[in-house]
Amino acid sequence: MMKNANAAHQTTSRPGLFSLWKEDVMCVFQRDPAARNWFEVLVTYPGVQAAILHRLSHRLWRGGWRFLPRFIAFLGRVLTNVDIHPGAQVGRRFFIDHGACVVIGETAIIGDDVTLYHGVTLGGTSWNKGRRHPELGNGVMVGAGAKILGAIHIGDQVRVGSNSVVVESVPGNCTVVGIPGKVVVSAAQRQENAFGIDLNHHLIPDPVGKAIACLLGRIDTLEKTLQNQHIVAANFQQSLFEQCQPDNEFCERDCSSEEPLQHLVPERAISG
Repeated sequence: MMKNANAAHQTTSRPGLFSLWKEDVMCVFQRDPAARNWFEVLVTYPGVQAAILHRLSHRLWRGGWRFLPRFIAFLGRVLTNVDIHPGAQVGRRFFIDHGACVVIGETAIIGDDVTLYHGVTLGGTSWNKGRRHPELGNGVMVGAGAKILGAIHIGDQVRVGSNSVVVESVPGNCTVVGIPGKVVVSAAQRQENAFGIDLNHHLIPDPVGKAIACLLGRIDTLEKTLQNQHIVAANFQQSLFEQCQPDNEFCERDCSSEEPLQHLVPERAISG
């Protein structure tokens, strides 16, 4: 009885290779509206083919083989243009949309229900043999061209904007954009998605545009303030000309001149 229980536990915790392949194919229909049937997905989706080949090479890698899994990974790269090291740990229902130019390093760890777009790199930043690649939590979505570098942790349900470069760990349920990547949407601002995985990676704020808008607004305010100060100074100067009577040497010299009487305008009037 105990032996059967242990076997059932191992089967639950570590699904078989064919079960993983089936999940990799079927999860495409939840994330790509262009998918029509499983045969088309299996034959024409390079991201799915790369995941299937990696499952096989990773099993061999864990079994102590070295050249054969590397050769399978090489064939997968030639066939799909996706380079996944056999040592990388990939969770269930893994999908690379428009699989091309994706690189996943040896010590990378990828959780369940992760979606990568083309041009994504999970790279290392160290020459050491130990852990040097990122770890992605469950439900992470990485936009096209994004680079996640180093032994950092990306929390569950994180969205990484396209062409971002992330070099620091990110908490869960956040959106990261920019170079270097910055959190622009916190967990409190994220909205629950009734359909599960959040693929709305285009719905991200523009921190650079927001900063420029704030600067333009500030400049407009300063220009209006400066304009008002000039109006106050001009009105005060005009009143001095009207009240000035050339009955002494001082008035004859200054009231007859066309130069502004800046030395007569109090600082209090100029400052508003």
